[in-house]
Amino acid sequence: MCKTLSVFYDEELLARARAGQHNYSNRLISAFNDRGMTVELCRNSDAARAASEQQPGYALFHMEHPFHPRALTTRLAYLYPFWRIEASAKRWEWSITRETFDPGMIDRAAAQRFWDRRRRQHFGHHADKITRDGYVYVPLQGRLLDRRSFQTVSPIAMLGETLAHSGDRRVIAALHPNEIYDDAERAALDTLAGAHTRLSVVKRPMEPLLRGCDYVVTQNSSVALMGYFLEKPAILFAQIDFHHIALNVAMLGIERAFARVADHRPDFAGYLYWFLKQTTINAGDDMAGEQIIAAVRRHGWDV
Repeated sequence: MCKTLSVFYDEELLARARAGQHNYSNRLISAFNDRGMTVELCRNSDAARAASEQQPGYALFHMEHPFHPRALTTRLAYLYPFWRIEASAKRWEWSITRETFDPGMIDRAAAQRFWDRRRRQHFGHHADKITRDGYVYVPLQGRLLDRRSFQTVSPIAMLGETLAHSGDRRVIAALHPNEIYDDAERAALDTLAGAHTRLSVVKRPMEPLLRGCDYVVTQNSSVALMGYFLEKPAILFAQIDFHHIALNVAMLGIERAFARVADHRPDFAGYLYWFLKQTTINAGDDMAGEQIIAAVRRHGWDV
């Protein structure tokens, strides 16, 4: 059995972890120490990760591709305190994508409590001010003109299909706050907006747009997952790990996905309870250490 674990973090997270101020890291270190292993917190870099292949022991990368047999990746499962440990850095390749959500297996009372608490935590006093104001919310991501391997069409084509299949609803496309869009992307958006008076391209916060929309259309933005807290249906044009209750274009086709969305009312509360609470490592739970060890063992680590 390998006796060491090297964990690779960026500067900010590394400082917090070394100071004992990152609960997930505290749980991780304790879990491996309890099994007689040494945990080293390392500064992440391309060179450091590459060197880990030649060093003894296991390696855990934060949000980076685990490229050798003794490496895995770890990442926040969108919301604190939930984490996952996986064999791929691509969310759409995570093990949860292959699992089946069964609403009949959910503890309804527990799911409702979880959903109510987290809904109010994330949306505060606006949690009960949910409307459907006759528009489709399209949270854009990056590379608008490219169709990547995990996407059914490019983001700009997705926006065109949304305009073609959303009836007389307005379409509000929100630019990602952390993306820089080049001249060609801006021109493509301007062309669509010029041809469709129903389309608005905006740079606004997520929350008010989400609260007022009829439904969300996106490639795989986590905005769709947050929309589940507000019972907003989602159409996905790309692969992602929270696909289970969405209308997935890759499976249904574009026309069927849009035809079904107005009446699509899946078990939002049950799904979020299952996806976040029951299938992740909960760093706030006393069982987090056992969950961490179970996760790495599922991926073949002899711990």
